[in-house]
Amino acid sequence: MLDIGDKVKFLNNIGGGRIVSFQSKNIAVVEGDDGFEIPVMITELVKVEEEVTYNNTPRSFGNSSDKNTEKQAKEEERVEEDYEPVLIPGNDQPRFYMAFYPTDQNNPVGGEIEIYFINDSNFSVLYHYVHFDGEKYQTIDADILEPNTKNYIDGLGSSDLNSLPKFYFRIIPFEKESKSLAVPISKEISVNSVKFYKEKSFTENDFFDGKAMIFDLVTNPLAEEIDKMTEKDFKKVINEKDKQNRPEEQTPKPVKQPDIVEVDLHIDELIDSTAGLSNREILDIQLDKFYREMDEAIKNRVKRIVFIHGVGNGVLKQEIGKKLKSKYARFNFQDASFKEYGYGATMVIFRRK
Repeated sequence: MLDIGDKVKFLNNIGGGRIVSFQSKNIAVVEGDDGFEIPVMITELVKVEEEVTYNNTPRSFGNSSDKNTEKQAKEEERVEEDYEPVLIPGNDQPRFYMAFYPTDQNNPVGGEIEIYFINDSNFSVLYHYVHFDGEKYQTIDADILEPNTKNYIDGLGSSDLNSLPKFYFRIIPFEKESKSLAVPISKEISVNSVKFYKEKSFTENDFFDGKAMIFDLVTNPLAEEIDKMTEKDFKKVINEKDKQNRPEEQTPKPVKQPDIVEVDLHIDELIDSTAGLSNREILDIQLDKFYREMDEAIKNRVKRIVFIHGVGNGVLKQEIGKKLKSKYARFNFQDASFKEYGYGATMVIFRRK
């Protein structure tokens, strides 16, 4: 049991200090030898028995019969003083990751999900790890991490997955000697709780014996911008580049649109996999395709369009009928040719009523 005023050492890192307060039942605020106060998980602290002098002879509180304890503590201090970070050739770029590691590899949400901060570089790192619940920021961990090491910083239980906060990191990489200063990094990580229930979210990696969900905290700004672009935006950029690189061409003659256009709305034709999607989400994807094809047909003056929706339970056909009666009420529609499509298609005729 730790109390305010106890002298402690860090379990997984160099140094220690004295407890000055408690942020919560799991986090203590430790004042280090340098006078700075940092929050530390209680599970990462080891109480140090203090010594008093009696007749000029050092005596320690606690079990005085255990003579090996003091010797072991001195050996640990000596090891810490002689510690040299392990530097790996080629790891001179800042590479930092947040990892979710399930203790139960067969059922990720069946046990604790451990959260780690990973320093996969030759930099030492001063990091600050924070939760944001939409109203306030709460410091969970702050520490210095040596090169090419990882540190446990947090844990999640199955009940925590119902209301995940946003995770924030502020990172300052540094070296004992360098010709320039590394740029500080600030990163927000938002995780959809659904990911923890999908096996493919956890992958083999270089940092754990088992599978983990890993997020890169140092992403390329250009790559982030590309990820935000829609497929339409991306094609637009590519086309602009192509125009600049190809010789001028004669204006192509307009292509005559076909009298009838077929659109298959079966979900297997629209997306690769329906894993994890609800029936409502599948229907929304199909209706989105319906809207886009209708607008495109109107724009290109198509005479008729056939939507192949299949028979099934009739939900998609009913929804298409509702949209045609409301949004596209100025056009006629009917069941498509029974000979060609059976009862599984609806034809829209672009001729005003």
